[in-house]
Amino acid sequence: MRPDGRKNDELRTIRIEKNFIKNADGSVLIELGNTRVICTASIENKVPPFLKDQKKGWITAEYGMLPRSTPVRMLRESTSGRVGGRTHEIQRLIGRTLRAVVDLEKLGERTIWIDCDVIEADGGTRTASITGGYIALVEAVKKTMNAGMITENPIKDSIAAISVGIVLGEPRLDLCYAEDSQAEVDMNIVMTGSGKFIEIQGTAEIYPFSKENLLQLLSLAEKGIREIIRVINNLD
Repeated sequence: MRPDGRKNDELRTIRIEKNFIKNADGSVLIELGNTRVICTASIENKVPPFLKDQKKGWITAEYGMLPRSTPVRMLRESTSGRVGGRTHEIQRLIGRTLRAVVDLEKLGERTIWIDCDVIEADGGTRTASITGGYIALVEAVKKTMNAGMITENPIKDSIAAISVGIVLGEPRLDLCYAEDSQAEVDMNIVMTGSGKFIEIQGTAEIYPFSKENLLQLLSLAEKGIREIIRVINNLD
């Protein structure tokens, strides 16, 4: 029995509220169960120095967890004076997965900043950030196209992400924190709406896993991601 009574192949309840931050070019509050993340997209009419005069844009991300997003207050990374390794890893993951579905030349010499702020963490914060970041990105691109700044839609495909794992010997979809903290195998999967994989992060936390386990988890992730994509496609 899972902590919240779900079936092993069942997602947590998904709630998505677009235009959550009025000042942003695109924004969303995404909730998966008790995990809640605010994602915003901000467009700048410039690119990093390494892309100067290359006639294409860039997408990058920042990620952070609020002090009371967890049961015990955590220090802000600005207080410690440095960004932690986990945060660096997640920021790079969000940026590269979103770039995989964007034609950067059609974006023009612009940078889109994706900011993901976790306000409540109960497992799956990085995957929720990717999904929410994609929705915010789409909204920002729509706004820019409506203003006539971009003539062709640079977004080539939809994208979503989910966690899967093996807990107490059982393959499970969309792990909450109680499951993630005791998982024998933990994976984060990113896929496109057309069914192609962008990222597969898999780790044997306790015991090595078999090829059969891998295929089971990939199948679970694909099922969950297709459900999330359907929710995204049905948004107003």
